[in-house]
Amino acid sequence: MINTDWMADAKCKDMDPDIFFPSDGVGVQVAQRICAECSVRMQCLEYALAGHIDHGVWGGASERERRRILRRRRMASAQASR
Repeated sequence: MINTDWMADAKCKDMDPDIFFPSDGVGVQVAQRICAECSVRMQCLEYALAGHIDHGVWGGASERERRRILRRRRMASAQASR
């Protein structure tokens, strides 16, 4: 089970969730600007990565960015185990 205590300190906790599930690139940038100022951004990102959350902006990372992060981590892990 993943600890979610950090959510109480999230900058977005009282914001409209739709902001973080944008339909275009401009919306992603708006969400990312909010995340950039959040004290729990890294915990949020790790939560999304661990949960393989496919939609929205989490920890300042879009869906595409999170897929890249996971891919890089898998590649690094595979190389480390050689």
